[in-house]
Amino acid sequence: MATRKSTQHSAEELIPPRPTLSSLRAAAADCKACDLWKLGTQTVFGEGRRRSIVMFIGEQPGNEEDLTGKPFVGPAGRLFDAALAAADIDRSQTYVTNVVKHFKWKPRGKRRIHKKPNAQEISACRPWLQTEISLVKPQVIVALGATAAQTLLGSKFRVTKQRGQFIESTLAPYVMATVHPSSILRAPDNETRRLEHHRFLNDLKKLAQLLKA
Repeated sequence: MATRKSTQHSAEELIPPRPTLSSLRAAAADCKACDLWKLGTQTVFGEGRRRSIVMFIGEQPGNEEDLTGKPFVGPAGRLFDAALAAADIDRSQTYVTNVVKHFKWKPRGKRRIHKKPNAQEISACRPWLQTEISLVKPQVIVALGATAAQTLLGSKFRVTKQRGQFIESTLAPYVMATVHPSSILRAPDNETRRLEHHRFLNDLKKLAQLLKA
């Protein structure tokens, strides 16, 4: 007689009692709360200081992040680092993570192309992010891109209309959303890319002003 395979739909039961960032990262390494673990090389957990003032939250790891196990180290991560430096924000003093901890992709020739996570995958992964926020207790959360912003601030939130604004939220004293650096890299031409990079940098400078106040 065939046996039914149990399916896990949330990481909630994997959260260790009295978690620390180290124990949380170790527990997440074996996460199979959704099927993305079958696609990803490994879990890519958040990284940064335990009591970081700022937490940056993106959508999901990309190809290089999946291979290295570290967040924001691919092309978008390098653009992110350069923009932080230009805005006089020290990345080593921040915490960076993603809404979804595994790389979701589709093949295109020999390349692995980013594919947007769906609502079920985001929901399954949410306990990791919620616990990261509760442990780090950032003063400012910055959502990078629509997926992160809508996960944190609701499905009606629009980054295109509300970017760079500090939004009232129970998650942290200050919450802001802006575009994901990868969207700048996907701009259709050099002029658009230059303008989008300028706008992104302006959003980070608003954050820098808040941090210095």
